Amino acid sequence: MIKAVYFFTLFFSVLMSCQTEKKVSKYPNTVGDIAFDEKLDEPGFKKCGAGKDAPFSFQYYRGKGFDYKGEKIAIVEKLEKENIYSKKKINGFVTVRFLVNCEGKAGLFRLKSMNSDLKEEILDEELQNKLLNFTKSLDGWTSKEIKGFKVDYYQYLTYKIENGKVSEVLP
Repeated sequence: MIKAVYFFTLFFSVLMSCQTEKKVSKYPNTVGDIAFDEKLDEPGFKKCGAGKDAPFSFQYYRGKGFDYKGEKIAIVEKLEKENIYSKKKINGFVTVRFLVNCEGKAGLFRLKSMNSDLKEEILDEELQNKLLNFTKSLDGWTSKEIKGFKVDYYQYLTYKIENGKVSEVLP
């Protein structure tokens, strides 16, 4: 009798976990994947393999180093030349996350901003748009290979804002 109860409990647990998995399937293949949005994204931007609906891209934490020609210092130098700032003496962070495809082209840009208490907040819309456009203008992203295959990968840049000016570029 105990074996039958144990078997039924085990069977019911497995059945319920299968049901739970079906509910979770509405999420993307990898949490954090950026879905193509015709209102925001360039129609010509393609993921490797299967166009804009390719099923898999490597997240930013899956690689080594910074995959930009001239490394991060080249981005910082270009940013300094652009002299992007806000007239408002704001503090916080602006993060631009995007996908670099197998050709080294960037697309699917998404922006989030936080105040210095790390609460999501629009700091200065004009500054955020300038930083988004600056990030879109960066054309030195390099393609990435894993086990001999060129792959898409996610990248992000976080701009630390102090007194309305970019004080640091992360990562």
